[in-house]
Amino acid sequence: MYQFKLLRKDPSSGARLGRICTTHGEVNTPVFMPVATQGTVKSLIPETVQNLGAEMILANTYHLYLRPGYEIVKKLGGLHKFMNWGAPILTDSGGFQVYSLGALRKISDDGVIFKSHIDGSKHFISPELAIEIQEALGSDIMMCLDECTAYPASFREAEKSLALTLNWARRSKAIKKNNEQALFGIIQGGIYPDLRLRAVEDISKNIGFDGYAIGGLSVGEPKEEMLSIASLTTPLLPDDRPRYLMGVGTPEDIVTCVDYGIDMFDCVIPTRCARHGLLFTNHEKVVIKHAQHRDDDSPLDGTCDCYTCRNYSRAYLRHLYMAKEILAMVLNTIHNVRYFMHLMERIRAAIRDGKYREFKNSFLTDPNTAISQQTSFE
Repeated sequence: MYQFKLLRKDPSSGARLGRICTTHGEVNTPVFMPVATQGTVKSLIPETVQNLGAEMILANTYHLYLRPGYEIVKKLGGLHKFMNWGAPILTDSGGFQVYSLGALRKISDDGVIFKSHIDGSKHFISPELAIEIQEALGSDIMMCLDECTAYPASFREAEKSLALTLNWARRSKAIKKNNEQALFGIIQGGIYPDLRLRAVEDISKNIGFDGYAIGGLSVGEPKEEMLSIASLTTPLLPDDRPRYLMGVGTPEDIVTCVDYGIDMFDCVIPTRCARHGLLFTNHEKVVIKHAQHRDDDSPLDGTCDCYTCRNYSRAYLRHLYMAKEILAMVLNTIHNVRYFMHLMERIRAAIRDGKYREFKNSFLTDPNTAISQQTSFE
């Protein structure tokens, strides 16, 4: 049965230590969820993901609806059995993917008509169907269907978008049937503080959910705007529910937003960067294709305990990447996912010790630890 326990607040900051309890196990927060869009964390088997320290993953409703189809997943025992993952799963509603389709979608009060990015076939998803799909998948945490407000958007456009999200949130909660699954509401409102405040009031007080997500950020707005909205919105959310910042996941953004009181993060950054040869370490940013690594016999990160760093040199990782070997993606992803899991372990330890602000300041003042979302792979 779903439950959230707030275990500790850091006295030096807004950081929180908590635990999410689900049918499929417990999740220590703050948590970073590796993204398993189509029921897999790209290039890794589920046992490896769990051994790297992941306690919860994120799968995508939109993609699993299109392929293989939620009826098939349900028939075969649900998503946990289908992908051989025994720990908790959060499914997003597909709202962001529909948003990203642009001209291939048409939004109305009823829901969204869109064309599949796979074959161009036409589909319709309503708030009710989004819940039906997620209940069939059997995820531990479901998300309401929302409209991700575009950037830039005028106040009037953002206000109209928020009204739609609020309407869909009410319909999502009303249709939910399975008490074993939690349902999170999503705070929208673009970059407008007044709209974000209105969203918090309606979503958390007038409707009420098991947890709350801040959506519509990291969609092209300046970093300062993203951090401003996150810092404004987070403390207004209920203290006794998890707070989830959707799609935000550079190391420096995670460390900063934990200070605001965020409990949950997800992002494709560790896996996508791994496939492009950009590797996170505790000392430097490594673009593995660079010639300086050609004959370097040292590990990627001598302080890392992952399988890649314990067994392979930078020279070998560069060779695999330049040769376009599949093993390059595997070893790189193992390392990047472990880096993020270890970062979360360090964050939780700092909160537990009551020293989070000290940890944050130390982390952010070392330029080698900060990798922006605009980092070039060149």
